[in-house]
Amino acid sequence: MNLTWLNKKNNKKLIIFFNGWGMDNSVIKHLNPTSFDVLSICDYNELCELPDLSEYSEKFVIAWSMGVMVATLYNIGQKSSTAINGTLHPIHIDYGINPKVYKLMELGFNELSAPKFISKMFSGTIPELQLTRTPESQKSELTALKNYKANIDYKYNRVIVSDNDNIIPTQSQINFWGNPEIIKNGHCPFFDYTNWEELL
Repeated sequence: MNLTWLNKKNNKKLIIFFNGWGMDNSVIKHLNPTSFDVLSICDYNELCELPDLSEYSEKFVIAWSMGVMVATLYNIGQKSSTAINGTLHPIHIDYGINPKVYKLMELGFNELSAPKFISKMFSGTIPELQLTRTPESQKSELTALKNYKANIDYKYNRVIVSDNDNIIPTQSQINFWGNPEIIKNGHCPFFDYTNWEELL
């Protein structure tokens, strides 16, 4: 895993962001931290322990896509958690990506198919992302993610689902969550937000 402090100014409140598969901070670096420290986590090829976060009086989890499942594996003692365009069963015929589709993506992912995946994450204008992840790292992460199983007892306080998600189908997310908060967007909605507090 890659852990990056996007903001660390001795604030008492902390946001821990669990990123999606294959991503880095390009999709969220524009978000204003306001009065929060922000720790961003990505690259789930291998899981690791989190640093000591006991200095923070309040901790908040925001998880996106595959990060929604990975976040459940950590006991952070958060005040609240937000799930964005993901489920606890992200590779599932009813509640996530169809396993057959996932397998094809895993087998065929390379530097030529990577831009096609990026374009599917957005509805409307596709931003220019300066991703630092290599296709090799992204592909191996697809394999690693199949081996993780969510803690189904983990509770999300807020669930946001985009109405035009072409990665984890919108209907599959609704099937899992029941009555989530629906927004008009694609799989990656962050460029319609300006600060982290909007996602809490």
